[in-house]
Amino acid sequence: MSTTPTRVFVARLVGLPIFDPQGDQVAKVRDLVVALRTETSQPRVLGMVAEVFGRRRIFVPMTRITAIDSGQVHTTGLLNMRRFEQRSTETLVMGQMLDRTVTIKDSGVTGVVYDVAMEQARNRDWVLSRVAVQEPSKGFRRRGQTHVVEWRDVTGLTRHEPTQGATHLIAALNDMRPADAANMIHDLPPERRTAVVAALDDERLADVLEELPDEDQVEILEHLDSERAADVLEEMSADDAADLIAELNPETAATLLGLMEPDEAEDVRRLMSYDDDTAGAMMTPEPVILSPDATIADALAHVRNPELTPALAALVYVCRQPLETPTGRLLGAAHIQRLLREPPSTLVAAALDESMDPLRPDASMDEVAAHLATYNLVAAPVVDDEGRLLGAITVDDLLDHMLPEGWRDRAPRPGPITGGAR
Repeated sequence: MSTTPTRVFVARLVGLPIFDPQGDQVAKVRDLVVALRTETSQPRVLGMVAEVFGRRRIFVPMTRITAIDSGQVHTTGLLNMRRFEQRSTETLVMGQMLDRTVTIKDSGVTGVVYDVAMEQARNRDWVLSRVAVQEPSKGFRRRGQTHVVEWRDVTGLTRHEPTQGATHLIAALNDMRPADAANMIHDLPPERRTAVVAALDDERLADVLEELPDEDQVEILEHLDSERAADVLEEMSADDAADLIAELNPETAATLLGLMEPDEAEDVRRLMSYDDDTAGAMMTPEPVILSPDATIADALAHVRNPELTPALAALVYVCRQPLETPTGRLLGAAHIQRLLREPPSTLVAAALDESMDPLRPDASMDEVAAHLATYNLVAAPVVDDEGRLLGAITVDDLLDHMLPEGWRDRAPRPGPITGGAR
């Protein structure tokens, strides 16, 4: 590994792209797998947990790593596509080692691990060699002192901690996209997952829950106290919250709906009133809605909201009062491409695509798919018999329902990178 630095800090590895010999990206680094031995013996790095396209996590042995450059990892190109399963003798650095409480032998200073460095030994094996430790904070908004010490100079790294914190793992998760953070949480041991969920703020937990498989969503929500579970559901999009609540037992579902804010609970109840796999059940009740006197500038300001998905930001809907769903009569929708071509002071009502046919809430999943495909749309309005806007259905809403159950745990079968064994 001639281009590999002599010391690599693991937290900086996470998220780096992995390339094959042809220069094609085949995966991303998500964690490091090590074999812990004793307090004084440096753990051997067995390999990397990598995420391949399709969000499958696989194991990449260090023997398959040819180089670690600045900002990327290179492999021999032979990867075993079998899903990574952690063995009892293995430890995940990011998932299990960060935030462990350790003591520096010489000084007696106690702190938590916030990073770990690996180096290549003389026998060419990779080992964990340094530990970055942060002392507790000394006062309000004052971070504790940090130390980088030899592995053998700390104690506590091989000790199991039932109450291990999650501060530094949370920091790493917050830098990831929700889907990537969800994948890491899915793979954590149960006790570690519990600590992470407890430390995430409600908004971030809601984002991650939306990306987890149904069984993980239910398990996590059922382990939260009712008040917090209701708060997290309020932070989720109404359609995702409705899908999750529908998976709970009726008594728990009723309790949580009763604890949610009335407006939020009403949106969820309305979505749950529609038959499964219909436009009404799949739609989002909070698209961008404007009145006829709004300007193009107003519309563009609304679609700049970073919390909107790209599909939801692709259309704005112009309606009569009231502007909360169910609205007054839907007048039409305006595409963002059209908005970008018009002067900002122009009324948005002048840029409407009045030819767009809305969907009915009882439209089947196949009818919704055919409608979006026929008119090359990424979103479409859903109206009732009186022409009032009930919500919007987006292509991502549709895909969530069309893909087979358990799709998050499946992956395509890429040809050139299969092969090899763990």
